[in-house]
Amino acid sequence: MGLDRSNWLAPLFLILGVLLPTGCVLWFMNDAATSQASAARQSVTEAYRNQLPLLRDRVEAYWQTRATDLDSQAGAGTPADFARAVTAGVADSIVYPGVYPQPVPPLHPEVKPRADLAAAQSQIRGFVRSGNKDAAYKEKALRAIQENFVSGPLARATDPQGRLVAADEQLLALHLFPRADHRHLMALLNDYVHVTMPSAQRLFLMDEVRALDTKAEFPTIEAERLAAQYLETSSAPKDTWKLTSKSGRVVALYRTSTMLFAMRAFLEQQSPSRSVRFDMLPPGVAGTGESMEAGALLPGWRISFALLDTKPLDEAARARRASYLWAGALAIGAMAVMGVFVGGVFRRQMRLARLKTDLVAAVSHELKTPLASMRLLVDSLLEDAHLDPVKTREYLRLIAGENDRLTRLIENFLTFSRIERNRQRFDFAPVQPAGVIQAAADIMRERLQSPACHFEIEAGSDLPLIEADEDAVITVLLNLIDNAYKYTPAAKEVVKHICVRAYRAGDEVVFEVTDNGIGIAPRDQKRIFRRFYQVDQRLARETGGCGLGLSIVEFIVKAHGGSVRVTSRPGAGSTFIVRLPCAAQVREAAASTVSS
Repeated sequence: MGLDRSNWLAPLFLILGVLLPTGCVLWFMNDAATSQASAARQSVTEAYRNQLPLLRDRVEAYWQTRATDLDSQAGAGTPADFARAVTAGVADSIVYPGVYPQPVPPLHPEVKPRADLAAAQSQIRGFVRSGNKDAAYKEKALRAIQENFVSGPLARATDPQGRLVAADEQLLALHLFPRADHRHLMALLNDYVHVTMPSAQRLFLMDEVRALDTKAEFPTIEAERLAAQYLETSSAPKDTWKLTSKSGRVVALYRTSTMLFAMRAFLEQQSPSRSVRFDMLPPGVAGTGESMEAGALLPGWRISFALLDTKPLDEAARARRASYLWAGALAIGAMAVMGVFVGGVFRRQMRLARLKTDLVAAVSHELKTPLASMRLLVDSLLEDAHLDPVKTREYLRLIAGENDRLTRLIENFLTFSRIERNRQRFDFAPVQPAGVIQAAADIMRERLQSPACHFEIEAGSDLPLIEADEDAVITVLLNLIDNAYKYTPAAKEVVKHICVRAYRAGDEVVFEVTDNGIGIAPRDQKRIFRRFYQVDQRLARETGGCGLGLSIVEFIVKAHGGSVRVTSRPGAGSTFIVRLPCAAQVREAAASTVSS
């Protein structure tokens, strides 16, 4: 059933003959427009590249000004100056070399602590040790801490190394009672004006309180930590940058994120146009556009820029590209239209040729079998000198069966031909469902009443009328019953069981044709309604059939505004379900009943 090679080579060459020249012309035009757009973009990029040295000088001046202002902004170096500068956002942290922060001095062996301080601490430690056995002693320790180090005479006492003892004792109270009120300790740690303690002690206590209460707020904790890290290494920690004031007595520490925020805000003010974005890149970060070194004050940093609003350039390029394409489109438009027209003609011819080939092959095969059977039966009768009435009647019955089979094949072929030529017409009228089922059963009475078949009809006479072409619905049922009979092989122990049901479902009448045949696999259930598709080719050759029956069924049912589907399982039979709408007067009567 294949097509001649020329049937597909001709349209192939036609398509190539249209597409290749068209593609070449469009490619050259697009390349020319792209080249001009690239040149325009390059000239704009060069103009902004020339602005990078000017921006670098402005960035250096910006940081030099900040270095000059550090002396006045950071103060004299007291703890209060440190807290004020950090909270004001002068820097992420401030270091006053030799002033603040300072390491805790070592304890001189000859220096003795105050007697009253030592006695109070000794008493508290005794209560704590006893509290391991008796919880009441913990309460005594807490009261002793409050009486001596919260509101008592030792609230501002320091040890020989300058550490505030009250803060350590209040931390001890928190460890004894984690849920105790620690607001007084937090106030001590956040007070840089009235409370004097080494920065190392303050940072340690802040971390300890944070470990007990993650919601504790210490605005300077990160600044203290950053300054401590700087003192340990005598250099800026990782991802931190330092700026020394002009006098050298203040070192400002900035994290990379702070630097980026400040620089991007500064560069945004310097940007001459919204079509370009200048950016600052930290060391190790690759940019997407042009860049250059940011200067000696920012080693490793780079200033970059990228074009943002290229709409004017793109619009100009699109305008040029559009003019080129229009010129080419006018030249190849006629070729494209002709190619589409000729391609459609070839496609229709190929489809018709394929259908004709399939139909001729199906007709030749299917008509040959019943004709050969009838010829053989007639020849057998003619060879008998004396006709046996019983044998003659049996042979005539077989000839009549083959004639019915031949008639159904021809009817299917004619129906298929009318469908393909859009010549199938339907005469719609109110039809009684039980009547069309009985008419289809009468036509197939000879086969359905054989001993090897048990046929049932379940349809009440009170079913509503359907709006349909009676002959077309009979054709639908005939094809479904015929398939049920053919694809239910008879056996000694198994009788063919075919049942036709009809019932009402809302505004529709449902016809069901059920058999106990070979069934249909799930993968084939969506294909069986295709033209010339046969699930079992061997069984189709034995029973006769060309794969048109179900495609005709689907066409007729859809033309009536209905639907058809199948439920089946291999070896368990099949049920074909046809749903057709009720007649208009039946639907109107049902609607009026519901509304009333």
